[in-house]
Order: sequence, then C-alpha cells, then structure tokens
Amino acid sequence: MVLNYGIAKNLELVAEFNLQVSPDVELTDPSLSLKGVLKEGVLQAKPGVSVAVEAGPLLPSTLPHEDRVGFEAIAIGSGKLAPVTVHVNGGGGLDRGGRGFGVWGVIAELPVHSKFRLVSEVNGQSTEGERPNNSALLGVIWQPTSKNVFLDAGVRHGISRAAPDWQFTLGVTFGFSVPPVSRQ
Repeated sequence: MVLNYGIAKNLELVAEFNLQVSPDVELTDPSLSLKGVLKEGVLQAKPGVSVAVEAGPLLPSTLPHEDRVGFEAIAIGSGKLAPVTVHVNGGGGLDRGGRGFGVWGVIAELPVHSKFRLVSEVNGQSTEGERPNNSALLGVIWQPTSKNVFLDAGVRHGISRAAPDWQFTLGVTFGFSVPPVSRQ
C-alpha cells in the first residue's frame, strides 16, 4: 500500500507498507518519506527532464531482525524518448539491521492508447553481506473510465538468485483532492 499526499507545490508525503500473510499476518517494509520535485519536466506536463528526490526513515516491521529504524534516499529522473517515458532511479541507505544498501531501477512506459500503457521495469537492491536481488517486470496500466482511477497488473521474474523466481502484482490507484480548509 502506498499513499502519496501533496502537502505543498512539488512536495509530497509518502507512506508505504506491505502486508504479508503466510501463515501469520506481518507488517513489512513500512516507511515514511518526503518526495520533492527539484526540476519540473515531463511528469508535470512541461518540457525537459523531471528530477525528484525521495528520502525518509524505514520504520520497524514485525519481521524478526527488522525492529529498528533505517533510512533511505533515492533520486529519480524522468524523461521522454518519444513515444516512451523513461524513469531512472538510484539511491541507498541503511536497512533496519544497520547494513548499507543500494537500490536502482529503470522503468519504460509505452502508451498504446490514451487509456492503456505497457510498462517494463528492471530493478535491484544490493545489501551488505547478501546476494543482489534483481528482477524484471512486464505489465500494463489501464485507466478504465475516470481520470482518477488506474488499474495495473504485472508479472515479475527474478534475474538474480536472491530474487523470487516469479511474482504477480495487481494494483489500483485512486486520485482525489481534499478540499482546502476554510479559515474565518
């Protein structure tokens, strides 16, 4: 689950977590971060490359050995190689066990129709003392009716030994505005 909330122009609060059910319910990968747009571009419907930074604490999870706080910072660049939109990200931090890690990713989105995009992604994570976890995804993003609802689905395949062989993802994104508070 990811919740992005715009708190000012070009600044979002991002809250994330996963629920793992097998056999017990576990809260995994909780984090809270700020995402700031440093340079407006293609993602803000302006010419050029968009550049953003996202950073914040990795909160304790319910998994064993993940009961401490970590930290992560990532830089994100997005541009257009007509007709494909490309997102490149890289960063790192300290995990909940105090080990250093690095993350990277490249995402490409190809619009097939005004309401349908094909998506591919290659990404990975390397943590001190562990094998790299690298994988590739092929998926779709569909905007069925409203400009504020998106459905996505993907198939991910591990390309390193530490990554799961196969993963299937489904998601729904709702966009909405919160009315401003009137002050009298």
